[in-house]
Amino acid sequence: MESNPVLLESKSSPINLLNEMQQLRLLGHLCDVTVSVEYQGVRAEFPAHKAVLAATSKFFKEVFLNEKSADGPRSNVFLNEVQVADFASFLEFVYTARVEVEEDRVQRMLEIAEKLKCLDLSETCFQLKKQMLESVLLELQNFSESQNSEEESAARPSAAPAAEAEREPPDPSAPRPGRGASPEGLAAKPKEK
Repeated sequence: MESNPVLLESKSSPINLLNEMQQLRLLGHLCDVTVSVEYQGVRAEFPAHKAVLAATSKFFKEVFLNEKSADGPRSNVFLNEVQVADFASFLEFVYTARVEVEEDRVQRMLEIAEKLKCLDLSETCFQLKKQMLESVLLELQNFSESQNSEEESAARPSAAPAAEAEREPPDPSAPRPGRGASPEGLAAKPKEK
């Protein structure tokens, strides 16, 4: 009798694999490429793994797959006009699927993602920029609504007495406070027709 196939799937394996690759990179183990970046005279070198870069970046995939066998495998890649901090963040993202950057660097991270053709980072930056924009728009809407309600509440108290005055014209013969009659006396004295 034949048994049914079952699926063996690890939820932690992808994360464990990324964590282990990151540790290997940080320790410089099994790295087979060095990426040199330079921006305005600031230069740095980053050891990495071709397989990880090729799997996460179409730019690197094209570079590595188009290597000529006569030249031998490429062990150095040079990127100019890429800031050191941005490439370090890019590497952290491709090796861990997460990176923490300042809000003002999100646009630069999107630009490096597009330059290196890293779809995951592009989508992540785009979603974050969308959330940031929605947050700003919500704050503007709340501010606008609070300004409108303050203006309306400031206009209401002066409008209410005017509306009451229009409904009941004052009786010219009735004594008024400050002209010899007290307010209590006005309330106690019945009106005569």
